[in-house]
Amino acid sequence: MAVESRSKRVIYAGLAGNILVAVTKGIAATTSGSSAMLSETIHSVVDSGNELLLLYGLRRSARPADHNHPFGHGRELYFWSFMVALLVFALGAGVSLYEGVLHLRHPVEISHPNANYVVLGLSFLFEGGSWLVGWRQFHRAQGSAGFWEAFRRSKDPPTFMVLFEDTAALVGIVIALAATYLATTLVMPWADGVGSILIGVVLAGTALLLVRESKSLLIGEPANSALTESIVHIAQAEPAVARVNGVLTVQMAPDQVVAALSLEFGADLRTADIEELVLSIERKVRVAHPSVVALFIKPQTGSAFREARRRRQEAETSAGFDNQSPLRADNQLPEDE
Repeated sequence: MAVESRSKRVIYAGLAGNILVAVTKGIAATTSGSSAMLSETIHSVVDSGNELLLLYGLRRSARPADHNHPFGHGRELYFWSFMVALLVFALGAGVSLYEGVLHLRHPVEISHPNANYVVLGLSFLFEGGSWLVGWRQFHRAQGSAGFWEAFRRSKDPPTFMVLFEDTAALVGIVIALAATYLATTLVMPWADGVGSILIGVVLAGTALLLVRESKSLLIGEPANSALTESIVHIAQAEPAVARVNGVLTVQMAPDQVVAALSLEFGADLRTADIEELVLSIERKVRVAHPSVVALFIKPQTGSAFREARRRRQEAETSAGFDNQSPLRADNQLPEDE
């Protein structure tokens, strides 16, 4: 199944669950006057809007390359993912914190608490179903990597965004249940406002994680190491290649990568031989990795490559780049080979 199809499946599952949850929570919030329930309603409405933005981003990113965008429009998905993360923070967390402080200063008695319990229970089932779809998709892409490593290495924002949003929603429902119980059964009306504040904190923490990862993808991350190693092996298998110096890659979209390959050719090769060799490597890389939308091959001696790498590393250090910079050579052979 294509990356776009898998992403859409996760988003549609999340959208369906959030619409059902938003409607049920909205009814309960209107009838009960609960601040925590209102925060949860806003949370679900924001999540529904976020899924629509992710679908829009997927559609825009699938447009073919044109004169102004020779490598395609894949970054559109990363831009809209970044906007989704900002909305979770600004709308979801901001409104929840505001409502919590307001009800903490002026507590309002929750009416019809039993309706809240029923609605929150149904919401947990709806969100749980959406979470399960997202978790299965994320776990399938996770492989042998740990959860945090898989999240940081993921190039497909819809997969981890929907999972994180649904996880935050489930935590929020548990908080709303606890707040309703404390405010009604134990007669602690201030607990409703505290519950809303805690939901806002959960959303803010989730949003900050999503903002950080979305920003990293938007400004450019290298492709995963397995792809770069494969490109090196393909080039090394060519008898006329004297040395593979290294590979630079930039992830343009979940299934779009631009790569630059530095090679040292045999000294006896003619121009026509080099052109034929370059075409052969390009064909083999495209067959092995259809996600590589552009491959640039640069003839370069090992000493010239090392000097260029030294200057690049100095530029990275002075500019404060981290190891995720796309200026970094993703796969290099030892200098003494």
